Amino acid sequence: MKAGFLGVGHYTPEKVLTNQDLEKMVDTSDEWIRTRTGIEERRIASDDMDTSDLAVRAAEEALKDADMDAKDLDMILVATVTPDTPFPSVATMLQEKLGANKVAAMDLSAACAGFMYGVITAKQFIETHAYTNVLVVGVEKLSKITDWNDRNTCVLFGDGAGAAVIGPVSEDKGILSFELGSDGSGGSHLYQKPEEKLQMNGREVFKFAVRQMPESSVNVVKKIGLSEQDVDYLIPHQANIRIMEAARQRLGIPEEKMSTSVKRYGNTSSASIPIALSEDVKAGKIKDNDLVVLVGFGGGLTWGAVALRWGK
Repeated sequence: MKAGFLGVGHYTPEKVLTNQDLEKMVDTSDEWIRTRTGIEERRIASDDMDTSDLAVRAAEEALKDADMDAKDLDMILVATVTPDTPFPSVATMLQEKLGANKVAAMDLSAACAGFMYGVITAKQFIETHAYTNVLVVGVEKLSKITDWNDRNTCVLFGDGAGAAVIGPVSEDKGILSFELGSDGSGGSHLYQKPEEKLQMNGREVFKFAVRQMPESSVNVVKKIGLSEQDVDYLIPHQANIRIMEAARQRLGIPEEKMSTSVKRYGNTSSASIPIALSEDVKAGKIKDNDLVVLVGFGGGLTWGAVALRWGK
């Protein structure tokens, strides 16, 4: 039995914060942000909307796309570093809001690589026949841990949620290979202390990402005996267009075969890959039988990549 994607969905808040808006808040410029990050705007959740509220919107869309009821789920996994509360978990809040019986539910914390960790965790439960349908959500309300006076970080982040229902698919479809990893020695480059805002050493994170994303992308393709030329579509973590371009060029695929939602949403951490995936599937950019690579990196430092054959 192979595990694959049965349905996808996403949700982004209505409020748009543009680069021009940020020019009025901190010493920065639209040109500086665009040329260095590729970001033009990001979405910001209202004060009365927390992480679990974002998650339920994306989850409902993914369930609808999978033609499935919440009661069909066996497990809920939520990847986030911005939970509503330290505990209970967002996953248990989501279970209650969806009415998903009393299924297993837990949060995962792997920063921007969280969705990759969630998908691979789901894969293990499904392919060992422990569970059949697992909901995986990547969701963040980064606006609540962002220092809006720090021009080096506040231009980067946004809020949003992406979700996928993972379940059994045909033997020639689904997740073909994966890579997960971490390097705790780099943890001081991207972190948040209790009661404080997010801190990042942008230079060091950039150096790590431009090395690790392309390497992991190539590794998961080679694991299945294929070459970079066989990749039909690439969805990298939407953090910075220059990092994303490094992965695309290493794979040697054309620009139109890489997702670039970063310009509209900024870096939404664990939500960025599932948001991009959901948008691109609905736009018809990903077709049945396409070889798709998902790859992310984040605080920890952590990384993860998946090669999959799209379809059921």
